[in-house]
Amino acid sequence: QVQLVESGGGLVQPGGSLRLSCAASGSIFRIDTMAWYRQAPGKQRDLVARILSDGSPNYVDAVKGRFTISRDNAKNTVYLQMNSLKPEDTAVYYCNVRLRLTSTLRYDTYWGQGTQVTVSS
Repeated sequence: QVQLVESGGGLVQPGGSLRLSCAASGSIFRIDTMAWYRQAPGKQRDLVARILSDGSPNYVDAVKGRFTISRDNAKNTVYLQMNSLKPEDTAVYYCNVRLRLTSTLRYDTYWGQGTQVTVSS
């Protein structure tokens, strides 16, 4: 099967930076879109940024100019560099990967376990 292991969350002061990583492992044939979502307490899980297989990124307006999504296809890893963090960025961040296993012809979506990001002074 597939494992998505996230790392890089933590506590940071407003204006600070964090870098999240999410590494996919398992019997992976090909990875398509990779994305980051976040869920604040009492709110739904929302898309933050996604990166297509060709490397094209997309961002929600709230993070444009502050966050950068990137991927390393050789390592099956997606990153989220978060700069100029604000208290409203506080949430659990989840990676989301659409991929195809070696044993199937279809693409399925998998979620990471989540990593807490807290922005507070």
